[in-house]
Amino acid sequence: MKSAVETLNPTRVRLTVEVPFEELKDSLDAAYKKINQQVTVKGFRKGKIPARIIDQRFGRGAVLEEAVNDALPKFYTEAVNGAELDVLGQPEVDITELKDGETLNFTAEVDIRPVLELPEDFSSIEVEVDAVEVSDEDIEKSVEQLRERFASTSPVERPAEDGDVVTVDLEAKVDGEVLEDGVADGVSYTIGSGELLEGIDDAVKGLEAGGEATFTSELKGGSAAGRQAEVTVKVTQVAARELPELDDEFAQLASEFDTLEELKADSRKRLANMKQYDQATQAQERVLEKLLELVEVPVPEKLLADEINTRKHNLEHHQLDQMGLTLDKYLELQGKTAEEFETETREAAVKGIKTQFVLDELVKREKLNVNQEELTEHLMRRAASSGMSPDQFAQAVVEGGQVPLLVGEVARGKALAVVVESATVKDTNGEIIDLDDEEDTEEAAEATTEDATESAEDKPEA
Repeated sequence: MKSAVETLNPTRVRLTVEVPFEELKDSLDAAYKKINQQVTVKGFRKGKIPARIIDQRFGRGAVLEEAVNDALPKFYTEAVNGAELDVLGQPEVDITELKDGETLNFTAEVDIRPVLELPEDFSSIEVEVDAVEVSDEDIEKSVEQLRERFASTSPVERPAEDGDVVTVDLEAKVDGEVLEDGVADGVSYTIGSGELLEGIDDAVKGLEAGGEATFTSELKGGSAAGRQAEVTVKVTQVAARELPELDDEFAQLASEFDTLEELKADSRKRLANMKQYDQATQAQERVLEKLLELVEVPVPEKLLADEINTRKHNLEHHQLDQMGLTLDKYLELQGKTAEEFETETREAAVKGIKTQFVLDELVKREKLNVNQEELTEHLMRRAASSGMSPDQFAQAVVEGGQVPLLVGEVARGKALAVVVESATVKDTNGEIIDLDDEEDTEEAAEATTEDATESAEDKPEA
């Protein structure tokens, strides 16, 4: 077999392959054997029909077609490996010549990973991030949220007020008809929380147990999501919320600490850790943006089109379906036009592909490897974010053949961490930030690269 490569553009090549007919012998034998198992000829046992009889009865062309279909993948792969091409996606194959007993010639056009020129080092990259500052107001808010969790309720015989917890029965009608999924009894709702329907707060405030009101609201989910409904709400109980006193007794109830001051000190420490992680993530994102500006990355058009379609599919058929929304309704809620959505999706897809190309190249250059411990830790984090148990997530990954994808995510995270360590990161106060916790830096980098590439590769699903 002979092959030659023609570069059509930085991300696409054409392979021209010439195969002497004798190299098709194995595929021809396999074709005769396959046809033998599929047909019957009077006077011959199944599977024992001579080749000349198959040619006479069914035509030599049918045999050649079967043989070529069997041989093409093998010869294409051989040509790709011989040219040391890093191909993307499926090729477009065209048989240019097939002469029985002489030759098989074909061409294959396919996208390839572009050759990238990365900077020798990344010390020229400089980014600014938010300073880690925990205010007294942050502490008070954190403690207040904890206090809310330990609030108690007690029924009262008075009109409902802001902050009360009411138990209500709901009935929704559209065009005068009660919806099949529009009735709910015994729903607990905190007035002012905004967790149910728009307009319900005004409807229930002032009502005592046994009172009811009707209001109009747009349904957020269900069979009539997005439509205006006439909702009748009946209050069956009004309960006042009572917050515990902020004192040492509360600290002992809500935590392992003996005093309120110890609880507040721990809150300050936890908030500082959270903000430091957010700062590290912010550094990864901004360093990645700077890195992509430094490297020229051509994007294959077919790969880009596939990526855009994948992102749209994931949004419409996974996220929006679960929310009971159509794409048009989603865009309306987001205040976006279809044109703006198309532009944003395309830009995100381009960034995802470029990120994957650049970081994969850096993984190769730096010879970065992923060990079992790193892969397991990454799997645990991904399982937690997906809402699955580690065992369920691991099973989905293995059954979907997606272990290499997770390995790639970890490796890209390590590659981005290498860049961040070389870059200069300053906070808004002008202080240089030393992201010296290697594990946290790589963890934040993995999260950043996952967000950037999102659907540039398939993700494990429940």
